[in-house]
Amino acid sequence: MEACGICHGDAITKEGYYPDIKYPRVPGHEVIGKVDRLGSKVTFWKIGQRVGVGWYGGPCLKCKACMRGELSSCENFLTPGISFDGGYEEYMVVSTQALAIIPDEFDSLKASPLMCAGRTTFSALRNCNAKAGDLVAIQGLGGLGHLGVQFARKLGFKTVALSRGKDKENLAYKLGAHLYIDTESFDPVDELRKLGGAKVILATAPNSKDISALINGLGFEGQLIIVSAPSEPMQIFPWQLFRGRHSVKGWTARPSKNESEDALNFSVISGVLPMIEVFPLEQAALAYEKMMTAKVHFRSVLKIGD
Repeated sequence: MEACGICHGDAITKEGYYPDIKYPRVPGHEVIGKVDRLGSKVTFWKIGQRVGVGWYGGPCLKCKACMRGELSSCENFLTPGISFDGGYEEYMVVSTQALAIIPDEFDSLKASPLMCAGRTTFSALRNCNAKAGDLVAIQGLGGLGHLGVQFARKLGFKTVALSRGKDKENLAYKLGAHLYIDTESFDPVDELRKLGGAKVILATAPNSKDISALINGLGFEGQLIIVSAPSEPMQIFPWQLFRGRHSVKGWTARPSKNESEDALNFSVISGVLPMIEVFPLEQAALAYEKMMTAKVHFRSVLKIGD
């Protein structure tokens, strides 16, 4: 192991949110390392090759979809840190089907958050209904949002960053936003309407009330795409959807290593980089706590080994 990002999804294991987890279990699903040993039938991968593992940890090998190789149809695919031990350790065992090639240009510490946070935001924006030049708003400038702004700009969207306070404004423009809206000083819905409404709003900050309110900032046939995980229910009235043929959807990357490689390769050629705070493996508990309390500088990453 070389690096493992700490993601909010790790709370599923740490806090016991999923009843079928078999403990003890090591969390971690934003993993970068080098191949140390190979199974007897492995031919493609080589010892010493640098690889990554994300949320998808291989097919479940139980359902008919997996047996047919239709991995995107499986709802029970294996997940590092949940189905089997993840990346908060020095070694891990993983299916070869989960491995993604890490570009040589990428430092392992910077690459690890892209295995989940980067992959999810990139996938959501790449598959949304916006086209180059359309208005896309990114709600939040945290661990997901700071990547979402970069991806939106590089994908050719007119990018608007939404966050609280003037202190985030310079960062938003540095990341590539065309416009920053301070949601403490201005009503983001009114501001988005002045711009004609957003074709897509990517919700990255886990605040159900704020996300619900943003629906009215969508333009005609606009999409609200949620990639965060608020703990409270959202309130949506049907008329909010009828009025402009709006839609709301949740998004996670599908179970395929190709999405991780696509996000990594796009990040290399476009210059998208996560902002990280690095911790030694011995401080995993501290790194996790800072992530959960939003006190980390965007993404916590464990540095493992030399």
